[in-house]
Amino acid sequence: MKSALECINVQDLSKHIRIVSSDEFEGRGLASRGEEKTIRYIRGEFERLGLAPGNGDSYFQEVPLVSIKTDPETELAVRGNGGTGAFAYGKDCMVATRRESETVSLEDSEMVFVGYGIVAPEYSWNDYEGLDVRGKTVVMLVNDPGFATRDPALFKGKAMTYYGRWTYKYEEAARQGAEAAFIIHETGPAGYPWEVVRNSWSGRQFGLRTEDGNRTRCAVEGWLTLESARAVFSQGGLDLERLKADSAKRGFAAVPMRLRASVSLRNEIGQAVSNNVIAVLPGRSRANEFVFYMAHWDHLGMDPSLEGDQIYNGALDNATGIAGLIQLAEAFTRLPSRPARSIAFLAVTGEEQGVLGSDFYGEHPIFPREKTVAAINMDTLNIYGKMKDVTLIGYGNSELDDYVHAAASGQGRTVRPDPEPEKGYFYRADHFSFARQGIPALYVTTGLDHVEHGEKWTLEKKAEYTENHYHKPSDEYDPGWDLTGMVEDLEMLFQIGCRLGNEDSFPNWKEGTEFRAKRDADMKAAGLK
Repeated sequence: MKSALECINVQDLSKHIRIVSSDEFEGRGLASRGEEKTIRYIRGEFERLGLAPGNGDSYFQEVPLVSIKTDPETELAVRGNGGTGAFAYGKDCMVATRRESETVSLEDSEMVFVGYGIVAPEYSWNDYEGLDVRGKTVVMLVNDPGFATRDPALFKGKAMTYYGRWTYKYEEAARQGAEAAFIIHETGPAGYPWEVVRNSWSGRQFGLRTEDGNRTRCAVEGWLTLESARAVFSQGGLDLERLKADSAKRGFAAVPMRLRASVSLRNEIGQAVSNNVIAVLPGRSRANEFVFYMAHWDHLGMDPSLEGDQIYNGALDNATGIAGLIQLAEAFTRLPSRPARSIAFLAVTGEEQGVLGSDFYGEHPIFPREKTVAAINMDTLNIYGKMKDVTLIGYGNSELDDYVHAAASGQGRTVRPDPEPEKGYFYRADHFSFARQGIPALYVTTGLDHVEHGEKWTLEKKAEYTENHYHKPSDEYDPGWDLTGMVEDLEMLFQIGCRLGNEDSFPNWKEGTEFRAKRDADMKAAGLK
């Protein structure tokens, strides 16, 4: 065990982070030269360690994608009450389509404010009740009513549910038949500043290919800055702040805005193939059961329109996770005896485009779901030094909590729930793609109580990163990072994987979680329950 743990060290971690986030890898954009270099590097490391290919005789799982690049000169027009408002792409709004069409037009579409745009029977909530939005443009708030009120009896209080995620809101708008859907961005409830939306939505956007070319999606999906939203609502004679307050109350009824939206999108359409990278350390006695470690390799690529630095290096997000994945793989190969179960190492594509690679794997698993014991995700690992604690995203959801407590306790550390549950991190990373398939999934991230500097210092450091570097070209490797805490976190995850890899039992979701029923059904069908 000692020789295995020694594989996880600051020197090797820094080397992998520095290489993967270097300018040579061109920001690790999908279906680019940067992708080719990245996946070759990861495969080379897996081969060096003697791991078996995870997809038959290949280390790759192809992920078929469609790419859509919208003309950045696009302008949204809002007409009504004797005036017309014009909103520029990037500055005032972000607007796009997921449909595979070179041109998409929205012409004088009636606008309706639908509060949070949520239909949640289990919370007795329906913002679309009695409403016909077919062919119309819906405008909605980000997050969910619990965040606005902090009422623990409303949804999950401060903690975001999946209903608060922008992905859900577009999905629901499409189910309701809306022609277009716009979300009002606010930094607090969204969990990130406007620049993140602008940078993430500009340039080529990727999605999974569908048989109908995404015709079931709304024709137009987009965001409004808070300032633009205020201007729109004012144009319609509406008080946005009052409507925000009303939207968080039960019984809120959608409000016609007496405005009409128009926009013409000109798109470059392409098809591409990206790749997940997967390798396996076969189990000693139960090789047909799998424990997964995963991290996303992609970032935002390059933006030639930027002045100065045009490369989104993604050092923290998520060269750190890939470095951790490689180091954990090496540690398992150094064990004197392999675990009873197989250990799979999965580097997924397209997380920054909406967890595309992990979602594709979830829908097209190489190994059966009922034989997948658990998935452990790594995204933006600790660069701040040793902590007295560790943060468990989705605390209370599954029996895997007990494994984290045991491993952390062995290091003399405590476990805390997400201090910012309103940001919905559980629904924003790749482990969610496994969770929604019923597979118990774990996402452990940086603690807060720094051994030397305390909690306030760590929170300030994390806030500074989010404000100034998250999804920006400045997310670059810094030789001043303190990776000793990353080593400690990875040692903990290694201990968890060893325990899962040698046990006979299958951990499950806790009663009442939204993923329990699917897991129970899969296990029952396989005769494991």
